[in-house]
Amino acid sequence: MRRPRQGRCSDGVVTELLAALGLAVAIEGVIYAAFPDAMKKFMVQVLAQPVSHLRRAGLVAAMAGVFVVWLVRGGG
Repeated sequence: MRRPRQGRCSDGVVTELLAALGLAVAIEGVIYAAFPDAMKKFMVQVLAQPVSHLRRAGLVAAMAGVFVVWLVRGGG
């Protein structure tokens, strides 16, 4: 069994990160495929929002995602 080098990510972490990224892209693709008109309307609404609102929404979404991962990984 190979030990990960210190100071570098182990292969498992990279694999999980890529799997999570792939899952996010797949889910987004399904939403665009299932509801293309709604997504176009949503994009118009997003473009009309102030940058501060988008930044706040992004930070909230990122925190929610980290919280979900923390719960799934047994943090609670």
